[in-house]
Amino acid sequence: MRSAAPAAVIGVWAALVALVPDPFLALALGSPIIVLPALWWLLRRSTHWVAGLFGAALLLPPLPIAIGNSGPHPALLLAAAGGWVGTLRLREWQVRKDPVGVAMLVFLALLMASLGPAAFYSGSQLAMASLARGLLFAISVYVYLFTVHGPGAGEPIPATRAIRWLLAAGFLAAAFACLDFYFQFPAPAGYGAQYVWLDVGVLRRAQGLFYEASTLGNFCTFLLVMIAVTVAQGLPVSRFALLVTGALLSAALVFSYSRASILALLCALGALYRLRSGEVQPRRWMLLLPVALIAGGGFVYVVFPEFAQSYFLRARASFQFFFDEPNRVLSGRLASWSTVGTVLLDNPHYLALGIGYKTLPYSDLAGGPVVADNMYLSLLMETGLPGLTAFLWLNFQILRMAYRAARRASVFGIWIFCFWIGEMVQMLSGDLFTYWRVLPLYFWVLARAGQDE
Repeated sequence: MRSAAPAAVIGVWAALVALVPDPFLALALGSPIIVLPALWWLLRRSTHWVAGLFGAALLLPPLPIAIGNSGPHPALLLAAAGGWVGTLRLREWQVRKDPVGVAMLVFLALLMASLGPAAFYSGSQLAMASLARGLLFAISVYVYLFTVHGPGAGEPIPATRAIRWLLAAGFLAAAFACLDFYFQFPAPAGYGAQYVWLDVGVLRRAQGLFYEASTLGNFCTFLLVMIAVTVAQGLPVSRFALLVTGALLSAALVFSYSRASILALLCALGALYRLRSGEVQPRRWMLLLPVALIAGGGFVYVVFPEFAQSYFLRARASFQFFFDEPNRVLSGRLASWSTVGTVLLDNPHYLALGIGYKTLPYSDLAGGPVVADNMYLSLLMETGLPGLTAFLWLNFQILRMAYRAARRASVFGIWIFCFWIGEMVQMLSGDLFTYWRVLPLYFWVLARAGQDE
């Protein structure tokens, strides 16, 4: 009887709120019904906010509110809650030797240092936008530090549980992405204007609930590598679930129309093959994952043959005409890279501190807004040689730690090492560190690898 009392109180409270005629007053009075249980859930376990952050970032769209380029995202509330949880549990923080964490903080500091050049060259408005993008990256850094040095270190999530949860999230995200492309749902706020021209019409590339198609492709690659590692390590996860989710992720990857993500996946699988080269037993992942990829491709062909043919022709043309028309094959990237290179040659002082993080696509310093579509080149322009050097050092430390964990047969170590090999390749054609919706998850897997090191 005592256990039913809270439910009765909530029911009566909700009924009284429903009788309030003013909707704003009713919302204010009813908010504790949702807020108080949410706060209790967040405080019950230190890692709950991390799981909530990933769920919101992967499965929820931005809010349709005219703030910024894309509207605020619900995941930002969970990130703020994470800061609150970390403050309440301040005594549980234990700083230890961590080259990766130091490299992250140095790189973040240099991003923030570029705010000065951003304000000087482009004005206070772009400098504030640069600050906002730097803070979005800081969310991923905080997730890593919280998991390695903070309260999350004392409550690690087991690999099998994490993989099962991510399989469910990946299934839902990929299913929506496929439906989104087929039915062309209204795009969420701030979507990337990326299209495919077919005889049946002009279609927006699949982006699912993310801001752009390349983010979806990158996320699909990440989970496909997870599936391969799960099978290779023999974890007790349903092979049927891995196969079905892998097929759906493969279909979403094709619908995203991202060639760079396909290349990243091939590089990651090559790294996995190299790590397992001494394996005597049959490589089960080399059977399951190709079956999932073929099934996903077959699904695309059955439901949308015109698109499948276009995708195949585009992939073939990428190899056939790469040396004859490289700029066209690379979607105009060579022209953008040449423009940035020319600006740097004409203004070598930009190499000192850069022009401001993520200001290049919005300023006129290169004669007009330029999207470099190259993480390394854009950092050289926006943060100078110090920023690029810190970024390369961070990547080296990530690979070093992940490889050491992989040598100890850590699932997370093998996973993030293989994936990060592909990630570094894909960064040649995109600013992947701006994918703040998925980067916290990548850094969390990296943190778990560090715990297994």
